[in-house]
Amino acid sequence: MFAINFYSDAYADMLRKGRKSATIRLGDKSDKYRSGQIVWVTIGRKYGVRQKLFNAIIDSVCVKPASELTPREIEKESPELRRAEDVLSLLSRVYDRAVSQDDLVTVVHFSKVLE
Repeated sequence: MFAINFYSDAYADMLRKGRKSATIRLGDKSDKYRSGQIVWVTIGRKYGVRQKLFNAIIDSVCVKPASELTPREIEKESPELRRAEDVLSLLSRVYDRAVSQDDLVTVVHFSKVLE
């Protein structure tokens, strides 16, 4: 079983309510996530305790330069983000390095699986 983990508890509510249905990750993650794959969606720190929120199916995986992110992809990452620059700022904080529009990102769309 694979997992899509989110470090911040701030995402838990958005995930549970279905307001967050995509994640934008720095770099090409197409070897890690594949369309049709079932994953756990979890919250928690790396090397720490994590909480499983739900199972999900990966609907699509798209690798592209950050400059090509669409408004819809940005909204599915987080309804509070509006522009690609907001996403770059977020990714810079998460990955602890400057992220530019030329960097490759992977957009992973997922849907909750009801049990």
